Amino acid sequence: MSGTSAAIYLVVMRVFQGVGAAMLIANSAAILTDAFPQDQRGMALGINQVAGISGSFIGLVLGGLLGPIQWRLIFLVSVPIGLFGTVWAYKKLREIPRRRDTHIDWPGNITFALGLVAVMAGITYGIQPYGGKTMGWTSPMVLSFLGSGVALLVAFCFIEVHSRDPMFRLPLFRIRAFTAGSLSSLLASIGRGGLMFMLIIWLQGIWLPLHGYDFARTPLWAGIYMLPLTAGFLIAGPFSGFLSDHFGSRPFATGGMLAAALSFFLLETLPVNFGYPTFAGLLLLNGLSMGAFAAPNRAGVMNSLPPQHRGVGSGMNSTFQNSGQVLSIGIFFTLMIIGLSATLPSSLYHGLVAHGVPAAAAHRAASLPPVSTLFAAFLGYSPVSHLLGPGVLAHLSAAQQSALTGRSFFPSLISGPFHRGLHKAFDFSIIACLVAAGASWLRGGKFVYQDSVVPGRTAAKHPDLVTATTAEA
Repeated sequence: MSGTSAAIYLVVMRVFQGVGAAMLIANSAAILTDAFPQDQRGMALGINQVAGISGSFIGLVLGGLLGPIQWRLIFLVSVPIGLFGTVWAYKKLREIPRRRDTHIDWPGNITFALGLVAVMAGITYGIQPYGGKTMGWTSPMVLSFLGSGVALLVAFCFIEVHSRDPMFRLPLFRIRAFTAGSLSSLLASIGRGGLMFMLIIWLQGIWLPLHGYDFARTPLWAGIYMLPLTAGFLIAGPFSGFLSDHFGSRPFATGGMLAAALSFFLLETLPVNFGYPTFAGLLLLNGLSMGAFAAPNRAGVMNSLPPQHRGVGSGMNSTFQNSGQVLSIGIFFTLMIIGLSATLPSSLYHGLVAHGVPAAAAHRAASLPPVSTLFAAFLGYSPVSHLLGPGVLAHLSAAQQSALTGRSFFPSLISGPFHRGLHKAFDFSIIACLVAAGASWLRGGKFVYQDSVVPGRTAAKHPDLVTATTAEA
């Protein structure tokens, strides 16, 4: 297949991959919480999260290596890994006998899935151009997607309150540690999710070409140059999880978000053509900060849950985290497009005309939506060739073609507008991290569910938990 049919096929297959990933991600934290005693859960969850995050960055580098050879290898490499994981899990995992008769919450599943998909579709089309506008947030289709999605999610909440076996156990939100941890997970994901795209575009579209890298090689090297971020996660995840086992989650999760806000502020002070050691140091700081937050926060959430609800609680927390990443992409691309659209068209037009491009062709390229320019920088090929097309370039002299498609013209052209848009994105990240720190602090002191279930003490120490478990009973 090719064209639209191939794109739809890829999207549908990715949906199936997402279902499998959701089963793994939602249950892994519950499995580890059951398998480890309370004084080791933070470290166990830290190692688990580090493995997932480092695996994603290894995949990024591996994809950069395999993509130029054959893009299908990017998907095929996952097959032996998935088969090995399946066999390993089947042989090594053991079911803890705590089963009871339950029913699948079909109305809740359907309304939640349709509502979330509608919101995600609205965000996806919202950052694309509509009519003569650079974005489509006022498009009737986008408004209908968002409106119907929100309506379905409201209906979902109503269904869950009255369901015998709800998919989302809303009474769990009466547990302060669970609510604060889930809210801070959502905000942390919003603060960092879309920004990873911005940093990679910064590297691929501007910094790497300015330092002599061909556009075709930038995806691989962007992954390599982002490795200090992974190193920070690798260092801080298990260590902060270990410390949270002994001192509680609040100081480390809150401190991690405050440090993340500081790292985003320092990144904002960098020039577009930065010195890499400084950039690498700030990436390491960001990775350390996010790692210091992730494991203690997840441990605090899981420790607060009754054993029979750890699976659903873990799934709820993962849903908040992944939904935050989707929302983040829409927010950051919107902020970046707003920043680019103010000055990029005129900069692009005058730059092209100065290098011999006919005014009509330059105007047509400058009139393309900024999101097209962003993805041209992101996909690893010459952005000017993409914007102008081979027909226009063929009528220019060899010197002009070389200048336009070289490594410095496009990065120098977009660096100013891109940096202004990046400032807006960093400002939003700082605010999101600070609010996440506040939410994390509200979780209270160290709290493990098993410690609180003592006759005569539970109601006095944890009335919110008693309310929740009484409502469940």
